Amino acid sequence: MKNYLIILIVFLFQISFAQKKCELGKVTIEELNQKVHAVDSSASASIIFKSGVSKLTLTGDKWVIRTTVKYKIKIYKKEGLKFADFSVPYYSASNNENVFFSNAYTYNLVDGKIEKTKLKSEGEFKEKINENWSKKKITLPNVKVGSIIEFSYDSESSLISTFDDWRFQTTIPTDYVEYYTYIPKYFNYNTVITGYEQINNKSEILSSGSYEEIKSSYFKADIPAMKDEEYVDNIDNYSTILKYELAAIQYPNQPLENFAMDWEGVVKNIYSNDRFGNELNKNGYYEEDLKLILKDLTTQEEKINTIFNFVKSKVKWNEYRGVYCSSNGVKGAYKDGVGNVAEINLMLTSMLRFAQIEANPILVSTRQNGVTVFPSRTSYDYVICGIEIANEVILLDATDKNSVSGQLPTRAINWTGRIIRKNESSAEISLFPKKISNLYTNIMVTIAEDGSVEGSVREQHFDYNAFRFRTKYGDLSKESYLEGLEKRRENIEINDYEILNKKELDKPVVENYSFKSTNSVEIIGDKLIFSPLLFFVTNENPFKQENRKYPIDFIYPKQLKYIVNISTPEGYVFESIPNSVSIPMTDKVIDVKYLISGADNRVQLIYSININESMISAEYYEELKAIFDEIIKKENEKIIMKKA
Repeated sequence: MKNYLIILIVFLFQISFAQKKCELGKVTIEELNQKVHAVDSSASASIIFKSGVSKLTLTGDKWVIRTTVKYKIKIYKKEGLKFADFSVPYYSASNNENVFFSNAYTYNLVDGKIEKTKLKSEGEFKEKINENWSKKKITLPNVKVGSIIEFSYDSESSLISTFDDWRFQTTIPTDYVEYYTYIPKYFNYNTVITGYEQINNKSEILSSGSYEEIKSSYFKADIPAMKDEEYVDNIDNYSTILKYELAAIQYPNQPLENFAMDWEGVVKNIYSNDRFGNELNKNGYYEEDLKLILKDLTTQEEKINTIFNFVKSKVKWNEYRGVYCSSNGVKGAYKDGVGNVAEINLMLTSMLRFAQIEANPILVSTRQNGVTVFPSRTSYDYVICGIEIANEVILLDATDKNSVSGQLPTRAINWTGRIIRKNESSAEISLFPKKISNLYTNIMVTIAEDGSVEGSVREQHFDYNAFRFRTKYGDLSKESYLEGLEKRRENIEINDYEILNKKELDKPVVENYSFKSTNSVEIIGDKLIFSPLLFFVTNENPFKQENRKYPIDFIYPKQLKYIVNISTPEGYVFESIPNSVSIPMTDKVIDVKYLISGADNRVQLIYSININESMISAEYYEELKAIFDEIIKKENEKIIMKKA
């Protein structure tokens, strides 16, 4: 009983403190004078408070969700100025839904006094996201390092199946956050809080006059920033976020109306929509064209690749995501040569079926959409195609000009998808690439007595490495690419550059070039000092956090292999040379081999890093970080040669 009273007193104190604290317009000189965040000195900005209230209420004969949100943000560094831009999405296909900003001000300290600048109409914008969604945006005025910004917004939505996600945690620290929901007892929502922060919460029943409602309170102080670093699929997957999903409605003296879905229910709901199942079954618009391009083909592989490439060239992706076709449908996309992801990949699936290939659509939640935590009508935001052959599923996405059969764009590689077969049964499908993608680098080097270096490089990018190369550099001019390459290779001089298979997607991208370098070898007295990897060394560990709670996402398994042959000047002998080592990791998740030999003025290095899994559990983080420290240390070890 005593412990309960203590908890209750603390709870009431925090609520009272929050109510006093979460008021707009209460900016102090002390707050404006603050130079760094009290807990996180690295923070570019912080949320002093975030407060929200969402009420499910009856308006006329329609239930709507009304939400009010208030923000107060402190800017500490130049990088934090981006938080002066803020946007809220809303469903714009309905004319009665919108977002309204108010109480938007910027506070600065000028000559020891607080200067207050109000947001003007020219700082507020509306932007269309797609045919159903838009967003309201504001840009706060006169924001600089040291400023405090405040604003609030109100929204109303008739889409009561879900509440907007409530984010307790972001990429900057939050001093205090609170959120309240008021939901009539007729409605039952599934709720889940993702992430690793423990959120205080409490529920109570209130009487609103005509019906009872449940008030839920959520609050938390001192929430740390979600530290993003290398190899994170989507930081939001691991942030602390509250989600609401409608499970059931039961009005007085009425039967229960159940909305809770398992995955089969989600699939059935999507497939039965006219803009999915009906569009998938249409084929008359392409039949004659397809018969023409297939007439001389005999093997299944030829047909798959031909149809896949035909769709890629015929219809360009308009970058709209979603599982449903637009009002134009697959016919309109085929005719106009542009369509959304559902139109393109449902069209692809239909064409493959027409060619007697066992193809089915696969529902996917993209990295941007996140990993789904429970079956939901909003679980998926993307569609790809899958071909089931024996025990394998070949994944295809015709939205990307650089993809090949069995290779998805990075945005679609997100844990698992769900394949929908013709009988409307479904199954979970892994989206992780299993094949190892290689990057081979062969280096031939001659070192002169004056420390200058000349040589040649041959780099071969296979599979996903080739795909990512084409995506990142494929549209750059040769001059622009070489300028960047020379800079990445420590300002070497590149000549005789050639690239092979830049457009031949079924072949590896191959780069050949010669080079000259004057800063790869250090001369001290009569000694030559250099790394056998020259300008391919890694200088910084990508893993910087002390610990990490979320997995490490390498996207695909890979092998990086270097074969280096170095000719050194006559009259020099080896004083020291790095040792050969093998660095294994637990469960063979990663292994590193560094084999080096030096004799008769020649050095040979065979060095490989094998990353054998697409995604590695956070339990390996400490060991992984230590291995990368070892990798960097090894790559930077020097060969020392001295005059005989």
